Amino acid sequence: MYRENDRPHSQIPEVAMTPIGEQAVTYPAPPPYVVPEPSRFSRFVLRVVERSPAWAAPAAIATCFAGAVGYVMISDPTTSGAYSAPTCLLKLTTGFDCPGCGGTRAFWYLLHGNLPQAARNHALFVFAVPFLVYMYVAWSAKLVAKREVLPAFRLSPTTLAVFLAVWFVFSVLRNLPWAPFTWLYV
Repeated sequence: MYRENDRPHSQIPEVAMTPIGEQAVTYPAPPPYVVPEPSRFSRFVLRVVERSPAWAAPAAIATCFAGAVGYVMISDPTTSGAYSAPTCLLKLTTGFDCPGCGGTRAFWYLLHGNLPQAARNHALFVFAVPFLVYMYVAWSAKLVAKREVLPAFRLSPTTLAVFLAVWFVFSVLRNLPWAPFTWLYV
């Protein structure tokens, strides 16, 4: 058991005088924060990351993307209804289109080269795809070549805020039940 004055959180206050003559209680500074040793698992992950080749991260992302392409090609989201599996949980429970609703169908149409139908399902996704692809290629080339092959695509905070605001407005407008916003239904 701790004695009252031995507890780490209870420190003995010091009394000091303020400029106007009142007593003020001050406490000594807390001890510096001691960074704990990383766990065995954390050390393992850090070793794997440090030893992995430069192309491993872009290859892992490309593998995940290939899996997504395969899933979308097999499942054909254009023939499923609003309540067939898999479905958007927000649309299933509320009936509203979420900010990402139609993205999988737009991706399917892009894979088949049907740009107008892809834009019909999710226009902002179709707008963002070229930027995302360029950012991935520039990042991958920089990691593999160990120098900047393509200029990095940088988004300013203002640009990102405007895009997110447009995406929010788009998400609200696509749920309004009167024309011309019914064209945005998916």
